[in-house]
Amino acid sequence: MLLLSGTAHATAYPIKDRVLTHNKLYRSGKLAPRACPEREIKANDVPSAKRYLTSVLNCLNTSWAAHSKRAGLPFAKARIGFITKPRRYCGGSWGKAAAIYCGAERRFLVLLDDDTLSNPWDLFNFQIVTHEYGHHVQHLTRMARAFDYYPYKGKKELNEQIRRNELQAECLGGVFMRSFWDSLDRTRDDWDELLDITRESGDEWTKARDHGKGRNIAAWLDKGFRAGSPAACNTWTAPSSKVS
Repeated sequence: MLLLSGTAHATAYPIKDRVLTHNKLYRSGKLAPRACPEREIKANDVPSAKRYLTSVLNCLNTSWAAHSKRAGLPFAKARIGFITKPRRYCGGSWGKAAAIYCGAERRFLVLLDDDTLSNPWDLFNFQIVTHEYGHHVQHLTRMARAFDYYPYKGKKELNEQIRRNELQAECLGGVFMRSFWDSLDRTRDDWDELLDITRESGDEWTKARDHGKGRNIAAWLDKGFRAGSPAACNTWTAPSSKVS
């Protein structure tokens, strides 16, 4: 989740900001495979969850540093923090997020509540970190700033822009997971389970319309995973039906 601080002026689709639609990120190529073996994680155990999630972040920082250097993209490490109950962060309320990235701090907080801790063996916790790292990449490539200040007319158009932003982070999360996949000791069934979980986590289950329908979230996650490249993640030029 990325907190929004935008403006409201009349505009029309398609999205016209080239930072969003023609970013150098899309031409950066596939991420090289990299080892990222998962650490042990125990149910309802905060210390092991912290170690697990921090190790995933360390893998992402190492991988993205190498990719950025090779592709001529800017790089700075992301940081991680943890809370056990929702609180205000980065100038906004927490809401129902599992984690929130703050560009001003280059850091994201993860909520270690019952949903995160009770059944930690599927890939959902891994995917929490990769999604938030997608927001970090958006920040580094100036797409986050372009999104923040892109004009919109009305709540419906604003929500679609937020969905494009969130679905791009989801797709980038899939790209990262593909680069680590061979080292995770996981099966295709594990990936299919994550997609099933994702399909049941969309806007259908909330009053908000700012993350996308479950089937679209899962589709962008899987698209990034199959491609292994940010080129697959240009949500800003996708038809509205693909980001609904």
